[in-house]
Amino acid sequence: MAKIYLGPAGVPHSAKRKTTIDGIKTVKELGLNAMEVEFVQGVRMNRETAEEAGQIAKELGIRLSVHAPYFINLCSEEQEKVEASKKRLLETADRAELLGADAIAIHVAFYGKMKPEECYQKVKAELGEVVDNARSMGIKNVKFGVETMAKDTAFGTLDEVISISKEINGVIPYIDWAHTFARQGGKIDYGEIIDRLVKELNLAHINSHFESLEIRKGKYVDEHRSIDYNTPPFEPLAREIIKRDISITLICESPELERDALKMKEVLLKVGYRFE
Repeated sequence: MAKIYLGPAGVPHSAKRKTTIDGIKTVKELGLNAMEVEFVQGVRMNRETAEEAGQIAKELGIRLSVHAPYFINLCSEEQEKVEASKKRLLETADRAELLGADAIAIHVAFYGKMKPEECYQKVKAELGEVVDNARSMGIKNVKFGVETMAKDTAFGTLDEVISISKEINGVIPYIDWAHTFARQGGKIDYGEIIDRLVKELNLAHINSHFESLEIRKGKYVDEHRSIDYNTPPFEPLAREIIKRDISITLICESPELERDALKMKEVLLKVGYRFE
């Protein structure tokens, strides 16, 4: 039977105070069991707070993950920007370890003037160095999740994230289902992707995001919408998950956050999943 962790990307809107600790407590009150801590605008949490939040999450049974800052590009033409990106990743990993988070979601690079294969080799070298440095700093448990991306200009096709995960120990795919749907031209076979992750990488746990994307002039754009848009639909993913003996985190990145996370829970219950 699948083991599903479900929750919002960041502090729920209904939390009385917009702190990570209050967010974790609110997630528990809502009947959800996961939360992604958002460092997208920078790592603004001190180490003491991270440790305290992690302890509370552990006590409440809330599985945490982390989203790294957006200001990361390991394929920048300017090496100083690459180095700054690596520094942000290490700072993120440090807080993630203290939080007890299992993985970091990372938008790793844009191709820029590089060919995709050139960018791939650059990401492999730079991210490999980050992971090595993290381990030498005592960061042992956090996995570096390379996120699948919607834009054709970004590193993050399904093939790329699977391949880089095979090459660097400690790197995993962080599947954004809507991004993958868009990158594949509005088509997605959830079961095939799950089976590929399990077979090719022998993953014990799959980390993922779910939301819908905006459609403009017949094209999917990376602007998040409520899951009500069904771009892509959630129920087929729910059905594929419960068919399998897998462990998965579903982080709702919809603008509706907990409302849509709770709708996702309703769908999972409808198709036969039972939360503990």
